Amino acid sequence: MTDRAACEALDRADPLRSTRDLFALPEGVIYLDGNSLGAMPAHVPDRLATVTTEWGRDLITSWNQHGWMELPYRVGDRIARIIGAAPGTVVAADSTSVNLFKVVSAALNLTDRKVALSDSGNFPTDLYVMSAISDLRIADPEEIVEAIDNDVGVVAITHVGYDTGRMHDMTAITAAAHAAGAVVVWDLAHSAGAMALDLGDADFAVGCGYKYLNGGPGAPAFVYIHPDRMESFRNPITGWFAHEAPFDFAQEFVPAEGISRARVGTPHVLSLAALDSALEVFDGVDMATVRAKSLALTELFMELVDDSGLGLRIVTPREPARRGSQVCLSHPDGYAIVQALIERQVIGDFRAPDILRFGFAPLYVSYVDTYDAVAALVEVIRSEEYTDPRYSTRQPVT
Repeated sequence: MTDRAACEALDRADPLRSTRDLFALPEGVIYLDGNSLGAMPAHVPDRLATVTTEWGRDLITSWNQHGWMELPYRVGDRIARIIGAAPGTVVAADSTSVNLFKVVSAALNLTDRKVALSDSGNFPTDLYVMSAISDLRIADPEEIVEAIDNDVGVVAITHVGYDTGRMHDMTAITAAAHAAGAVVVWDLAHSAGAMALDLGDADFAVGCGYKYLNGGPGAPAFVYIHPDRMESFRNPITGWFAHEAPFDFAQEFVPAEGISRARVGTPHVLSLAALDSALEVFDGVDMATVRAKSLALTELFMELVDDSGLGLRIVTPREPARRGSQVCLSHPDGYAIVQALIERQVIGDFRAPDILRFGFAPLYVSYVDTYDAVAALVEVIRSEEYTDPRYSTRQPVT
């Protein structure tokens, strides 16, 4: 069994150990919920103060004077490097749900088929969006490839499942979909920023900016379009910033060239500035190193849970190739246990009906954090601390 001293040694040898200092983490808090809301990089408040000063002093001239107009592309290119995409193929805009609507609609227009295929482990919002614009078919997560037939026009999957941490084989599913004549959309909400990615031949991808990318609550999302799909992409929301000449104010819509056609309206400057600043923590970081640490942290967490003798069921796949950057446990009193842990300043989260979910953001979660989190979990369960009535009243957990 790995002891705390061994974890301290792992932290000393960690090639990412210095990135933890870039975050404004509260003293004494073990934060294992970066897969819901990433921790704040320490320099973001200064960037926001700068932007608000620009706004107050330079007013509307700030759009050009301070590069606000270019923020969606600058942030998009930062994200492109993180997700393994080429410059000019990603733009930061809108929310994940809005972007999913755009790309699934556009994907359906590329085929004469109306069926969109997803899996039962996908995030409900993704399913809601697809059910409104397609004949949605839902398969078991382990049977996606087998479910792709000649009726399927779009395969739209979340790469890492929100409630299990199960990771799909992106290469295999993309290849199977293309072999059947379908278009592929990946949701990278639980992947971007936690691992190296190879989008390969994927047609489209979307993702959010507030989880492992640490852009802040409600941070702008992003859209990826494969270069070969750029010209044929038709945005179903034909807003003025998707126009080839938005400031000509023409009444007829003509789509812009390149990734601009995935935009809709005016950029959200304050939130884009925060995300742009937050992404600086990835500068010079090798995403393969991030993935290696992610796997090591999740492996350690599972090992310690196994060794605890608590008998907790680990829902997350143990095979590295099938595991994202989180570990999910099952317990009938999961909500109360999570609340008791939060009281001890070990912050994870809960997903109905019985999932305790712990996310491991490699840039700031340490091996000692992981050890101490499991130690706290053991104490909460063995002492039955979670049976305190104050932990039983459920509050919304985003």
